[in-house]
Amino acid sequence: MRPEPSTSGPALCHCGEVFRLLGLLGGLSTMTDLGTSAGTDESLHRCLVATRFARALGCSETEVATVLYTSLLQHLGCTAYAHESAATWGDDVTANRYAFLTDWSDPRDLLRTFAPGMAAGAGTSRTRVLATMVRHGRRIDAEGPPATCEVARDAAGRLGLPGEVGEALHAILTRWNGKGFPRLAGDAIPRATRIMHVASTAVLFSLHAHPDTALRQVAARARTELDPELAAAFGPDLLAGLAHGDPYLQLLDAEPDPARWVGEEDVERVARTFGDLADLKSPWLHGHSAAVGDLAGKAAAALGSADQRTTRLAGYLHDVGRVAVSSAVWDKPDALTASEREALELHPYWTEKVLSRVPELATVARVAGQHHERCDGSGYHRGLPGSGLVPESRVLAAADRYRCLVEDRPHRPATDPDRAAAQLAADARAGLLDADAVAAVREAAGHETGSRRPRPAGLTERQVEVLRLVASGLSNREIGDRLVISRRTAEHHVQDVYSRIGTSTRAGAALFAMEHGLLGRSG
Repeated sequence: MRPEPSTSGPALCHCGEVFRLLGLLGGLSTMTDLGTSAGTDESLHRCLVATRFARALGCSETEVATVLYTSLLQHLGCTAYAHESAATWGDDVTANRYAFLTDWSDPRDLLRTFAPGMAAGAGTSRTRVLATMVRHGRRIDAEGPPATCEVARDAAGRLGLPGEVGEALHAILTRWNGKGFPRLAGDAIPRATRIMHVASTAVLFSLHAHPDTALRQVAARARTELDPELAAAFGPDLLAGLAHGDPYLQLLDAEPDPARWVGEEDVERVARTFGDLADLKSPWLHGHSAAVGDLAGKAAAALGSADQRTTRLAGYLHDVGRVAVSSAVWDKPDALTASEREALELHPYWTEKVLSRVPELATVARVAGQHHERCDGSGYHRGLPGSGLVPESRVLAAADRYRCLVEDRPHRPATDPDRAAAQLAADARAGLLDADAVAAVREAAGHETGSRRPRPAGLTERQVEVLRLVASGLSNREIGDRLVISRRTAEHHVQDVYSRIGTSTRAGAALFAMEHGLLGRSG
């Protein structure tokens, strides 16, 4: 992080060297809107209202900044439990949405809101939704919140945000009455989190229904979910003007002084973090975005005609649009239905939409949105011909294709790297991929055997192996079977790994493995 003096206006770039962190996060936060099926710019609106509220309460500018980033990134961990949620409900995105719309302190609202909403979104019956809740509710409560909160806190640290923001995000699923996670209650909950909770409820229902509904929901949830004093202090004036102006620019204007700036190297770290969060959608995808970004960047350098930095950033971010599609699609071992295929083929569109929110990433957005286009016009989402593809897009398409081939997928095992390289060459001969881009990717992939390197957190090779199996979603029993050891011994290994890396959930372990490049996938 490089501190810079405050500047007037919403400028994102400063002297071509450093960038507004809020500008980057403000645009990329719309990825979490996709993962929670939120309305357009809900994260930005929530952040604006929470910031107004904090100032109305007389918070210091330091506290306002904590509220701003906490509210903007409230759903940063929305992908942490996506794989498990999709397996349980059939659609993790819908489950996220109706979980926030439901007042869990009122059993009637389960029947009134969650059951019908979840049934409609997942294409099932209300009876089945309720039966699933009875059968799996205890497990969901035990696993989902810890994973979500842990990933949100750890990702905030990777983004370079202050520890106060991380701790406030770790408490996002707490309730005033102490029935949430972590087990905090009342004033023990960080004040920034309590302010965000009130603003979040108000914005959620203001956009979903009407401002009057929002105020009623805030009042109804006081003393259960919300701090009653803060709920009573929230007035209708704080919701005024949500439909007017560009919330992105308004948010930049609302940032307390001094504005936070990041250098170009930090932009790559931010991009990689959001790519890793997108990859949490499925164990089959862990580490994919980082691997594509690294490979594409090297290939761009080898090619010469493509900008290395743009290509690498586009690689890290090319799949953020995946969060808009249920993990049930990414995890499916069988052939996709027509509607599932349509949803899948729209993910580059969502990627481009998210990245286009950040002016500095306009070129990156264009490249990332074209990673499934093909030179003969047979790709998606636009079906562009080769003449419409810039060199960076051609390199990214080849790098993504190669990485997809050498990684396991639910419907097939990984392809041998040499065979994957041969397949890329065949795709180039068939006119699908650019021949020069394919040659650059094949050169960058190298296929050499790397030397052993030190492992983070003092992990042994065996512990890295256990970490990979945990990250892939295997249970302790399944890990024991895979390693030919007892379930109890496997459990001991898992707990030792958790202790060493400072996590307690599968999603947290997966994020650690991705951050440190420990997935060990071939190619």
